[in-house]
Amino acid sequence: MSKSLVIVESPTKIRTLKKYLSSDYDVAATVGHIKDLPVKELGISIEEGFKPQYTTIPGKEKVIRALKKAAANVDNIYLAPDPDREGEAIAWHTAEILKKKGRKFYRVLFHELTQKAILAAMATPLKLDRHKFDSQQARRILDRLVGYQISPILWKKVQRGLSAGRVQSVAVRIICEREREIQAFQSEEYWSITAELEGEAPPPFPAKLARKLDKKLGIPDKASAQNILNDLADASFKVEKVVKKTQRRNPPPPFITSKLQQEAIRKLRFSAKKTMVVAQQLYEGIELGPGEPVGLITYMRTDSTRLAQEAIEEARNLIQADFGPDYLPAQPRFFKNKKKAQDAHEAIRPTSVSRKPEEIAGFLSKDQLSLYKLIWQRFVACQMKQALIDQTSVTISAGPYGFQASGSVTRFPGFMVLNPSSNNTQGQGESKVVLPLLTEGMDLTCHRLDPKQHFTQPPPRFSEASLVKELEENGVGRPSTYTAILATIREKGYVDWIKGFFKPSELGFIVNDLLIESFPNILNVDFTARMEEYLDRIQEGDIDAVSVLEDFYKPFKERLERAEKEMRGVKGDGLAVDLDCPACGQPLTIKVGKSGPFLACSGYPKCRFTRNYTRDEKGAVKIEEPAEEKPTDEVCEKCGSPMVQKTGRFGPFLACSAYPDCKNTRSLKARDTSKPEPTGVKCPEKGCGGELVQRKSRRGRVFYGCNRYPKCSFAVWNKPVARACPECDAPFVVEHTTKRDGRHLKCFKKECTYEEPLEDNPE
Repeated sequence: MSKSLVIVESPTKIRTLKKYLSSDYDVAATVGHIKDLPVKELGISIEEGFKPQYTTIPGKEKVIRALKKAAANVDNIYLAPDPDREGEAIAWHTAEILKKKGRKFYRVLFHELTQKAILAAMATPLKLDRHKFDSQQARRILDRLVGYQISPILWKKVQRGLSAGRVQSVAVRIICEREREIQAFQSEEYWSITAELEGEAPPPFPAKLARKLDKKLGIPDKASAQNILNDLADASFKVEKVVKKTQRRNPPPPFITSKLQQEAIRKLRFSAKKTMVVAQQLYEGIELGPGEPVGLITYMRTDSTRLAQEAIEEARNLIQADFGPDYLPAQPRFFKNKKKAQDAHEAIRPTSVSRKPEEIAGFLSKDQLSLYKLIWQRFVACQMKQALIDQTSVTISAGPYGFQASGSVTRFPGFMVLNPSSNNTQGQGESKVVLPLLTEGMDLTCHRLDPKQHFTQPPPRFSEASLVKELEENGVGRPSTYTAILATIREKGYVDWIKGFFKPSELGFIVNDLLIESFPNILNVDFTARMEEYLDRIQEGDIDAVSVLEDFYKPFKERLERAEKEMRGVKGDGLAVDLDCPACGQPLTIKVGKSGPFLACSGYPKCRFTRNYTRDEKGAVKIEEPAEEKPTDEVCEKCGSPMVQKTGRFGPFLACSAYPDCKNTRSLKARDTSKPEPTGVKCPEKGCGGELVQRKSRRGRVFYGCNRYPKCSFAVWNKPVARACPECDAPFVVEHTTKRDGRHLKCFKKECTYEEPLEDNPE
């Protein structure tokens, strides 16, 4: 009897599977996608019903040869890439490559990498899912049509190398619109008055002024506040009404991808990308002893809050044993999904709650433990009883004025013993005020009145967590795409990352405005959300993919043709700005050069006035006058002329005084002192236990070194990626870019020859 072959997506799963499968199975990996649309052309035959023209991804020939060799004498192949749309596409492309007369293909979905789940999935294989593949393919075609057909217009009108994306451009639009709300915001003054009161027994307590003559009271300025203080100088304070009620607070549902990212950002200070990297490690398997790799969490890309019955029962048994019957509800809790399309997956949960965080802490890195604990606690808490909060609200009269005091006490913590910060996440912060025993009609003593000045605040900029929440609530993108979206808009220079928040760059504003003018309906939040719904319906088999693509493309093509002719160009005439040239009086315009946007006179070439510019807090353009050149003792190493110090967009630098005959410059950037950015990749030095973080050299060059420096001096120049080398089993690979080969992955070990190209395209 010949062996069967199991094909997974990631090489790191092979060891875990081999442990639990019998010797009748071989295991191989595709190492991600093996086929895709071509890099240097559209790769879609629109006339043939949007037929995609797939090609082998450059560098994957070696992987395909290995797969064919592994399948040479095999009749049964179990395709087990990740259980999502991308995994389904990998399964279909793998089946096409390995197709052979008499050979049978089965689809296996591993929602968790545990012995029980692996054997159960292998015992009940499925057919390849045509609808799911069509959904993935439709998304890929949509993204390619938008990215490859809008981006060249931006290259022509603005700057080469720019990109547009069906989802990424909507994310930039959301950030730009928030920034303009901030710029347009007019802060208003208001005042509050708090009374410190005491009843017949201590303690004293605060009460806020809320009304006058049963109408809500606003205090616009200091004079109004002083008038009220004068009125209250001789007022008698009396308890008018006491209302007591018990609030029943339910636990939040188990994590879906977006909620996990939001909580990890908020509680653990992880980035969205780091959250997914660490979650992938927990899913694919951690060694809990020599030769014992086990997946610790279920699949981490999911929109579903569904839970397996056996997992619920395991959690209930743990709650009964560890917390007692008071914490266990009579019936299990079930959570309703917003969408059914992604309900094939469970919520993110531990594969076994018996693996308590504190008991396996010795086998996990600090980041792995932190994220696992977050997931474990959220899952167990979701099956616990409600918290009971006793709330007291007191209305107090003082002449015509009314004050309000409130306080709350946790009568029974319920799920909050594991998830105490649920108060904040649900927007129901528990008051820390302790109220004395108060009864209606009781006279109160006023110790003091405290007036305070306030100003209304603009809406906040988006953090990673709040942007993910905004995208999720608007139905833009999917959990598996959020990390890539956040990374792309930063890498393309459309947004700046300032103190943990997204702020549109000048280039971001320019590109956003041009795209909205030319493609108002396509790069639109509601349109993008509807398209996600169509993709879900394709997966469900409700609608045909080609009809969705046809409905999209007809108006899109018309807009493309119009944009080619009518989109304003920043290279030629520039964008109008409400400023005149100080040299000749003609209007200034915004143009984009190699170093970014700048102001230029519309009278060019007769007037060659140019300047850098900034914007004030209201968004108004301000001309930036160049700093005076400062003489230095430095000598140009190219021509021997004196060097002078200048200031540019990126700070001070040295330039040759013989310019323009000699254009030599030298950076004066100080060593980067910003907080090192984690990568989620462990230091490979034996016994170190550190993590590789992004740093900068004295000359400003990025490198990646161990966070335990100077105790550990390991460092690499190229960006580490949390993926084991499929050839030599090195713990990670690096992302490398050359002019000849473009972006590709390679093993960090010099003696290893593994390389794999990465697609770098406008999408």
